[in-house]
Amino acid sequence: MALRPPRPPRFDLWVALAGLGGGLLLWGFGLGVRQGDDPAVLFDGRRPILLPLVVIACCELLRRTTPRTALAVGTLALAADATTQGSIATIVMYTDLMYAAVLYGTPATARRLPWITGMLTIAATLVPYAVWQTPQALLTGLVTGAVTFAPASTGLIVRNHRDAADSARLRAEQTALLAEMDRTQAVIAERARMARELHDMVANHLSAIAIHSTAALSLDDPGTSREALGVIRENSVQGLSEMRRLIGILRDGEDDREPAATPTLDSLGTLVEGARANGLDITLDATYGEVPAPVELAAYRIVQESLTNALKHAAPGTVTVRLRRPADALHIRVASPYGGRDTPRAPGSGAGLVGMRERTALLDGTFEAGPENGPEGTSWVVRATLPVTDITPGET
Repeated sequence: MALRPPRPPRFDLWVALAGLGGGLLLWGFGLGVRQGDDPAVLFDGRRPILLPLVVIACCELLRRTTPRTALAVGTLALAADATTQGSIATIVMYTDLMYAAVLYGTPATARRLPWITGMLTIAATLVPYAVWQTPQALLTGLVTGAVTFAPASTGLIVRNHRDAADSARLRAEQTALLAEMDRTQAVIAERARMARELHDMVANHLSAIAIHSTAALSLDDPGTSREALGVIRENSVQGLSEMRRLIGILRDGEDDREPAATPTLDSLGTLVEGARANGLDITLDATYGEVPAPVELAAYRIVQESLTNALKHAAPGTVTVRLRRPADALHIRVASPYGGRDTPRAPGSGAGLVGMRERTALLDGTFEAGPENGPEGTSWVVRATLPVTDITPGET
């Protein structure tokens, strides 16, 4: 399929018509650049002026679509005009073609034309003066520079300003795009953090509520039901307290109440006691020393989620929680009996493992979870290693 040549812009059409009309008006009044007795005039009379005028006016239509072609043909038309009495309109339109060739042409054309026209202006100044040895000979270079070098230099200046403006606009658009991307990523990261906090705070209590309510409904024993309701009430109160803490954090001090302190590893004993009250047999072995606050919160949440999963999925037996800090990393290991249960005691979504993995990744640590065979049988083991050096403070 043949490509149709681009149509000239409407403005170029008006430029061409204005130049042609002005030239015809001067021609009608008999105004030319040179007199008929000038030795440079090879074609005397008024009619020879019209051909270069019409040709260069047609070139004005191509000043933006094919600027180099327009300039080449316009140069030939100007040379032909130099053999006649000449027209001011032809010369003016040629300067516009030179300007447009630099402004709308290729980068190579924009670089070369000012140099070429500059050298041509110098040659047109020195050669006639060397030949004729008169000051009037310098006017040849002045005219040449005004017709060629001046519009080429002007076009280069305008093009540079236009390119600089385009670059500034592009940088502004890129900056705005990066800012929007940063904002979107910040929102996504904050939503993920809120999701992890909400899941880790509430899942443990809701799982205990679901398990004990199932036991209360399935067993026709008033004592067992009363004990289960007590556990349900305790977990409901604790879950409500955790929810209030999260709401206080989200409000960021909009009211006078201070949100509860962020959980630390010193609270592991309370966490384990709560899990024991929910029916887990737990052994806690924790020696960790001083760790940064982000690592402390992440470790607490990993242990909390591991105990929640043990409450829902673990087989009867002892759950072992161990924390060690041998060097510049905190090692966490939570092992629970695995197997022997067809269905979980409470439904799960898998978000807990995702949250633990995300918390570990945010601190450039390592995380593993899966079944392992040991002397006491198969256990589901959660392992996490959290670096405790070069930690940037922040929420995890």
